[in-house]
Amino acid sequence: MKSPLAVRVPEELSARVPAEQRGPGLDRDDVRLLVSRGTEVSHHGFAELPGLLRAGDLLVVNTSPTLAAAVDGRVGHARVVVHFSTRGDDGRWAVELREPDGRGTTRARAEGEGVQWRDCGGLAGTKVRLPGGARLVLEEPLSARGERLWWARVSGAEVPALLREHGRPIRYSYTERDQPLSVYQTVFALPYADGTGSAEMPSAGRPFTARLVAELVSRGVQFAPVTLHTGVASAESHEPPYPERFAVPEASARLINAVRAGDGRVVAVGTTAVRAVESAAGADGVVRARAGWTGLVVTPERGVRVVDGLLTGLHEPEASHLLMLEAVAGRAAIDRGYEAAVRRRYLWHEFGDVHLLLP
Repeated sequence: MKSPLAVRVPEELSARVPAEQRGPGLDRDDVRLLVSRGTEVSHHGFAELPGLLRAGDLLVVNTSPTLAAAVDGRVGHARVVVHFSTRGDDGRWAVELREPDGRGTTRARAEGEGVQWRDCGGLAGTKVRLPGGARLVLEEPLSARGERLWWARVSGAEVPALLREHGRPIRYSYTERDQPLSVYQTVFALPYADGTGSAEMPSAGRPFTARLVAELVSRGVQFAPVTLHTGVASAESHEPPYPERFAVPEASARLINAVRAGDGRVVAVGTTAVRAVESAAGADGVVRARAGWTGLVVTPERGVRVVDGLLTGLHEPEASHLLMLEAVAGRAAIDRGYEAAVRRRYLWHEFGDVHLLLP
């Protein structure tokens, strides 16, 4: 991985509440839009997006809904918060055990800091008591990379029902307060019959409103829905993404290929949409309908085969997601854009401002 960006993001630039809660009369689309065309940077409101795209352009959007993926539990007498990440094919779930931080959010468990964490963190066979009489047992680490995420089996409840009744959205320490699940759903989210979804919001789609989508359609911009159920990110270590479930339907594959064959641009809404569509693309750049698991990590070395542009949030300077941005736009464009974002005091994270990378 290349060195982090040479910018420092002040703590006060973290978006602590959604845009619509920052003042009367505001909506989701009342965020700022940084536009990078190569190393040329311009500044806009997100509502100006229809004027920045062209008839024939295609937005690839993720329809995965956000889950209420955080559930309180206990290991012995110790309080834990279970973050449900990804459902496996065998019915198990990948989970992370976190420690309550006393402020309504969580922190990574501290190895060796007290008996309670020696007793409950990262050990096969660890039993967690969940609300409503449900039980969770850690079975094995998800990856040889480390023991942050574990495959676990739940008894006494179906996980989708458990999350609906007792879960809440995963919340990070830079946010001001808990929010209802509706705040974390994008306008593109669809329910899935098996109760699956994303542990964390596909946040690049959050600023879109029904009104803005209608305006884009009226101007000839098309939409291609794909699905990628994103798992729990590592707020502390910025590790690359784990394998995730994805689907690119036949109709979307045909539409993407048709736009690429014409004069339109394929613009992914979010890094999750990039991962999905690039996972369905062959070495020839042709997208084919696919569904299953993807372990693809898009890097500058691998490059992109399909995506011309990307609409995404602002990531921390050391985040692994920045490798994907660099693959789409080049390191010089990312450096210049992030310098401008800090200088102009854009807001970071899932409730913050957005960045449009165009050719």
